[in-house]
Amino acid sequence: MRSRKRAQFISTSVQAAEVLESRTLLSATAMAAQQASVISKLAATPNLIASTVPENGDVNPYGVAFVPAGIAAGGKLHAGSILVSNFNDSNNLQGTGTTIVEIAPDGQQTLFFQGRNLGLTTALGVLEEGYVLVGNVPTTNGMFDTIKQGSLLILNKNGQEIANLTNSVKLDGPWDLTILDEGSVAFVFVSNVLNGTVTRLDLAVSSANVTVLSETTIGSGYAHEPNSSALVIGPTGLAFDLLTDTLFVASTADNAIYSIPEALLRLTSTGKGNLVFSDPAVLRGPLGLVLLPDGNLIAANGDAVNANANQPSELVEFSQTGQFIGETSIDPQEGSAFGIAAEIQGNDVIFAAVDDDTNTLLVWDIEL
Repeated sequence: MRSRKRAQFISTSVQAAEVLESRTLLSATAMAAQQASVISKLAATPNLIASTVPENGDVNPYGVAFVPAGIAAGGKLHAGSILVSNFNDSNNLQGTGTTIVEIAPDGQQTLFFQGRNLGLTTALGVLEEGYVLVGNVPTTNGMFDTIKQGSLLILNKNGQEIANLTNSVKLDGPWDLTILDEGSVAFVFVSNVLNGTVTRLDLAVSSANVTVLSETTIGSGYAHEPNSSALVIGPTGLAFDLLTDTLFVASTADNAIYSIPEALLRLTSTGKGNLVFSDPAVLRGPLGLVLLPDGNLIAANGDAVNANANQPSELVEFSQTGQFIGETSIDPQEGSAFGIAAEIQGNDVIFAAVDDDTNTLLVWDIEL
């Protein structure tokens, strides 16, 4: 198994070299400086603000995922669009949302998927072959005492469920995910909010189906507990750096960012991994997490931990060595920031974030 993973990792060397070349170019600019950082551009009015509320009235958007440029033809998915998953139903009960909406670059919304008894989480991603992966952590009444283990759904490009992955240890409350898509093989990293672990799923992917090759716990020991405002808190946002084979983990209840080395090759848990960033002056229960083209990271503060009414719903940028770069608020109300995503399109970075207070998707087009 290890030799297969190593061979697969070596096969990504060209892609890793391209990442390094992009980072080198960015480092030669003022991009790494605070005054020219991505976070400073997010203080501007978004280029797009779109409703995430579908016809059934689901609210509390959590997951955000770009539909990649190379998406398989046909079906409901359109390259350049953004998918958003909803955690609450129309009565605003947590863990009862059932819908994923697709939002086009012009803001037009269409329904991609609607299920039953779900509570769709931030664990949302798209494979180029046309499959959508989404986590769920259901409740029956929006309260922690009725919370269930949940699962990871696999949907086809028409929004139809083709698989429901369950595992009482490896998928115990799938809360967020990030994907390395290599075409015929995909590596999916999943954070589990109910047992404080991170799992790597190795998937074989074809136009006909998706098969789980292995499931490995690569991170563990992250704090996880019920929360009166957020239902439950634990490890959430994940960001993978191919260049260094490092997975970054936003651990909400620990109020810290950790890194897991050798994330693709690891066959055992490294525990929490290495502490990257834990500044209580700016971190307030980090949730969503993204890796930027220059190697910096942005986390979304959910305010369930270390809240400060004077610093609500902030996005925080920092380096992989723990240097604070900057912060900005996306809403004057606490608890509004959750899922975030970023993608390079041409010479621009497209940055997307959900606002749980206004039930909207915010999108910035940032020129590099």
